[in-house]
Amino acid sequence: MNIIIATIKEWHIENAKRFQETYAGSYNVELITNPKELTEQWVMKTNPDWVFFPHWSWKIPASIYLAYRCVVFHITDLPYGRGGSPLQNLIVRGRQETKISAIRVVEEMDAGPIYLKKPLSLLGTAEEIFRRASYIIFQEMIPMIIQNPIIPKEQEGEPTYFKRRTQAQSSIEECQTLDKLYDHIRMLDGEGYPPAFLETEEFIFEFTRASLKTGFIQADVKIKKKTEQEGERM
Repeated sequence: MNIIIATIKEWHIENAKRFQETYAGSYNVELITNPKELTEQWVMKTNPDWVFFPHWSWKIPASIYLAYRCVVFHITDLPYGRGGSPLQNLIVRGRQETKISAIRVVEEMDAGPIYLKKPLSLLGTAEEIFRRASYIIFQEMIPMIIQNPIIPKEQEGEPTYFKRRTQAQSSIEECQTLDKLYDHIRMLDGEGYPPAFLETEEFIFEFTRASLKTGFIQADVKIKKKTEQEGERM
């Protein structure tokens, strides 16, 4: 069996390599970590039985998802929460738990039939949550999909949609309580995400590693001199 895993995040790459080693005697597993590598020609040469996308922000060509079984993983209980920034949108709405949905890729984003779902806790920083999700995807979900004849089922119910968050929304200015501020910092504390920030006329304060205490929040703060470019985008 030939398998392609396409992902860009460190935690998924680490688990994908472990997956390669674990199943080296059973499956031929190829890893893509650069969007430019995902071409019709390269995929055709590999001739995969499955193509998995644990974290992928680029449009998958129809020539690939129509010819091969392509599966994406979305951390909402679909059809609830289709769209961008699912983790941040869930935490903003006060959710403490969600589900990882493994769905077949179709033309409409996050609308494909579902192979299976697994529960996921939303406690901790964004990176901690993503690492937890990655473990579930590689240790439980992918093995279940490739080892069992699962027929994906169409999504049921009225879909709801999330909008991808902008960098400007990382500002902490609108946080009115310590709980909201803590959630705001932790939900952005992960590789590739613009950290929670506060800006003055001259400086930008970026917050990570937040810990909610009784009556206060303890966090790491990086202070940067604001550049002209940063002043324009905020």
